[in-house]
Amino acid sequence: MSDSPDRPSSGTATMLKGPTGAGTSPETRGQTTIADGVVAKIAGMAAREVPGIHSLGAGMTRALGAVRERVPGGGSGGVSRGVKVEVGERQAAVDIDVVVDYGFPIVEVAAEVRVNVIGAVERMTGLEVVEVNLVVDDVNLPDEDDAEPSEGRVQ
Repeated sequence: MSDSPDRPSSGTATMLKGPTGAGTSPETRGQTTIADGVVAKIAGMAAREVPGIHSLGAGMTRALGAVRERVPGGGSGGVSRGVKVEVGERQAAVDIDVVVDYGFPIVEVAAEVRVNVIGAVERMTGLEVVEVNLVVDDVNLPDEDDAEPSEGRVQ
């Protein structure tokens, strides 16, 4: 993600609702700040809901996440694994690394991920999503799920 005038800056989104004070309505008093991690979790959950998405994250990220999940207290499932966001004051941009299940049309899955992520982030945060970039890192083959990892060559 590059730093251009149309792109949001990294950080948190702070949305000011309007004037404050006793004479204003309660919903406009103060500000709401949304952290990058919140937007990343929303985007990750929305991407996982799309049929044809096997998992998120590039190979090494998935491997480290799987190890972290097995260690007690090591992680909560990595909802935002494979998701990077840039959050500005009113806009967000999202980058997602995905693994698509074999047999699903990648272009259609990518389009559905974009629709789902944009809808979820905009609905839940009020931020405008300027782009959702997907990198398809792998295709999950049906026999890959059934394969038991061997413990070694000699048993």
